[in-house]
Amino acid sequence: MKKTLLFFAAMSISISLAAQNQNETYLAYIEQWKDMAIQEQIDYGVPAAITMAQALLESSAGQSELAVNAKNHFGIKCTKDWFGGVYYYDDDSAGECFRQYGDAAESFKDHSLFLKRPRYSTCFEIAVQDYEAWAYRLRDCGYATDYMYAPKLVKIIETYHLDTLTLVALRANEPEPQEAASPADTAQVASTRDSAQVAAPQPRPKRPLKAEVVHRTDPIMVIHNDPEPEYVVPLTAREERDSFLLMHPKKRCNGVMYVVAREGDTYANVAFRLNVRERDLREDNDALGRDLAVGDRIYLAAKKKTGDKDFVWTHTGQSFWQLCQEEGVSMTAIQELNEMDPRIRTFRTRQKIYLRKVKEEKAPR
Repeated sequence: MKKTLLFFAAMSISISLAAQNQNETYLAYIEQWKDMAIQEQIDYGVPAAITMAQALLESSAGQSELAVNAKNHFGIKCTKDWFGGVYYYDDDSAGECFRQYGDAAESFKDHSLFLKRPRYSTCFEIAVQDYEAWAYRLRDCGYATDYMYAPKLVKIIETYHLDTLTLVALRANEPEPQEAASPADTAQVASTRDSAQVAAPQPRPKRPLKAEVVHRTDPIMVIHNDPEPEYVVPLTAREERDSFLLMHPKKRCNGVMYVVAREGDTYANVAFRLNVRERDLREDNDALGRDLAVGDRIYLAAKKKTGDKDFVWTHTGQSFWQLCQEEGVSMTAIQELNEMDPRIRTFRTRQKIYLRKVKEEKAPR
């Protein structure tokens, strides 16, 4: 126990000695996700230093487009066995499919599971403390196409002393040291051994220790001249919109522009990329409280109050919302025009629905 306390005391003293070349954004990201990286090492054996370095590099410390929009902090692309959300992004080629997560914690967990695939099995033959060998083995196994990927990871680990995260995870898995028994205690146990069976102590549950990142200024630390990983400048609002429309060609219905939803699209991320308020986008599409599905039309402006034809015939089981989307007309306007009950959401019979006012023919005299 004393050994563990001394270890953390030394870490606490040196934590204030931050190097001058450390990026504040990186430090804040490490502080936010260090415990997650440690837990992943405990659960799956992936070095916490490697996990954190990859997250920093791949997500630009949580600032990249994939991290912001898809909660993907490790640049993991879609695979045949992936059935979760997807996000399309230009990487090695245009419109590549990347995994999308509900939150960043899911991304950290999936990163560990991803590295447990047979392709990366040889990485786990390396000691978790040997972060340099891990970095080069990941590159050799094809995690990234950048030839400088491994040196960049090593540079990040050594600049921010992420190897201390690995040590914390190792300490968390060590058994608690036993207190040395006094001679009197030893004699008492020996005297009672013949008369009664001594109950074996129950093992204490292992608990992950809280992480503390050490920022050392050790004079023997090797200085690397590798450049700091480049900060990826986020796209401007116009670039985001152009990128979205490149993958979602605009179409027109009833004089109003629309696009067709693809896999992974939500009203939230579509609104972000179009630089509009999500509520405005939903109101334009009569979609308050409705989820977006693949193939749905997403109108880029408010739909018209009248259609480009006089009326349409419905069919049994047809959705009123889908009808209005197909005709590019407002649900509220059509309800008022046809004096419909606003609670109607699906047509149970074939009905004639007017899309504009029709002049009544005068009866002959």
